[in-house]
Amino acid sequence: MSTLLRFYRPLFPYSTRKIQLGTQRFHSLLKPNRRIRCVATSSHSQPSIVGGGGSKPESPESSELWLHNTMSRKKELFRPKIEGKVGMYVCGVTAYDLSHIGHARVYVTFDVLYRYLRHLGYQVTYVRNFTDVDDKIIARANELREDPISLSRRYCEEFNQDMTCLHCLPPSVEPRVSDHMPQILDMIKQIIENGYGYSVDGDVYFSVDKFPDYGRLSGRKLEDNRAGERVAIDSRKKHPGDFAMWKSAKEGEPFWDSPWGPGRPGWHIECSAMSAAYLGYSFDIHGGGMDLVFPHHENEIAQSCAACNHSNISYWIHNGFVTIDSEKMSKSLGNFFTIRQVIDLYHPLALRLFLLGTHYQSPINYSDALLESASDRIFYIYQALHDCESALSQNNGVTLKDTIPPDTLNSINNFYNIFVTSMSDDLHTPVVLAALSDPLKTINDLLHTRKGKRQELRMESLAALGKIIKNVLSILGLMPASYPEILQELKDKALKRAKLTEDQVLQKIEERNAARKNKEYERSDTIRKDLAAVGIALMDSPDGTTWRPAVPLAIQEQQVATT
Repeated sequence: MSTLLRFYRPLFPYSTRKIQLGTQRFHSLLKPNRRIRCVATSSHSQPSIVGGGGSKPESPESSELWLHNTMSRKKELFRPKIEGKVGMYVCGVTAYDLSHIGHARVYVTFDVLYRYLRHLGYQVTYVRNFTDVDDKIIARANELREDPISLSRRYCEEFNQDMTCLHCLPPSVEPRVSDHMPQILDMIKQIIENGYGYSVDGDVYFSVDKFPDYGRLSGRKLEDNRAGERVAIDSRKKHPGDFAMWKSAKEGEPFWDSPWGPGRPGWHIECSAMSAAYLGYSFDIHGGGMDLVFPHHENEIAQSCAACNHSNISYWIHNGFVTIDSEKMSKSLGNFFTIRQVIDLYHPLALRLFLLGTHYQSPINYSDALLESASDRIFYIYQALHDCESALSQNNGVTLKDTIPPDTLNSINNFYNIFVTSMSDDLHTPVVLAALSDPLKTINDLLHTRKGKRQELRMESLAALGKIIKNVLSILGLMPASYPEILQELKDKALKRAKLTEDQVLQKIEERNAARKNKEYERSDTIRKDLAAVGIALMDSPDGTTWRPAVPLAIQEQQVATT
């Protein structure tokens, strides 16, 4: 194999340079157009597909981060190839329809990793592609009698709207396949030149038996790839497991010119070419859903190593599946939910909290009961912080002292230590979310109990507790722009689920007040229970009765019965 190969120089050598685009997207402005030799990124990189390890210095804050590497099947200490900088590529959506909650889990997971790496002080170049040339796109476009590229462009924008709602930060670059045909063609030509590919009647295939490490990521043996299962039956192939890098044009399909005739790229070559174009052949993290381990990422590895013998991705990271009521999510089973369907009834940040409530590697079961619990929990968090902020704003401009009581300091230190320990241990977000209970309870005690209201340095404690919670929520992508706004939005979603208006709830409160005044306690209890049944909880206080969203009574009873 040639050791000096042509490929495109990374457009962002692990840079976090931000570009103001307005309504334009990165893919239309930033096109890689320079070529460099196939060389390792740094002196400790080896021409191997096994990642991790090394003896690089610790990250900028000396915080060790351990990540589960699918390649080694164990947690490994994260050490970037270039000190202080991280290159991360995450496979994006095939844009032919609205995205579902499985997509939400993938991109919330890697958004948290992106945020946490930046928190540790790394400069992160985060590349997430759009597949806008694919069989599914063409089939959907033919069904709708629409141009495939236009259809895909529309769903790319819909996807970005969903990601904004879920508080996912925009990546550094969002390349699209249709803008990167020169890079794709160059890579295919290099693979053929190196003896790993062959053309048949305008199609180009990768020869899997020429790549000895094929199956190393997934643990599959080459003989397991039986034709007709994950690979198409084609007698022209040299091996049943060979996969297409270039597909000859068919009538009614978009196509591009190539040395093998008009056609379009296969799915796997697209990500190999785009990741190399922006990050080089050797970078730190490649991620996606567990369903991509085979064949997509296995094939990416084979292609990239065949094109460049220095290709080396250090960490392969994959998140677990989403199930619906304990059944695997599937269109054929009719249990398939889009992000739009879910956030029509539940706040996007409730969905994000729900997704972070299970470790990213584990399967997560989607159900209305769990979404109700997440909604209730996030309302509690924001209500406590809103009450804390309100109390501090009413402090009449009194300057706070720069000290806090030992109990408050211990609470803050314990919470911060749990946060650091848990996040550094393969992003254990469920532990962090559970640990919020203690500082939130302390805030509520300081605000609402007699003992708390008499505590020395009460305002200083509230300020310090509020600050640490807000900092952690920001890293988790759960910090809202305004507490009053999100609390009202959460109430609006609860009203929609209950099929009530706020005026109707207030009318019920007036009816209950009248019943209580007339000592019609059975009637009063009935009104409370009827509202509780649909997720509306009444809160009595000396100042009157208010309401807040709550888990519907039947779900509460079910949860008690199963514990």
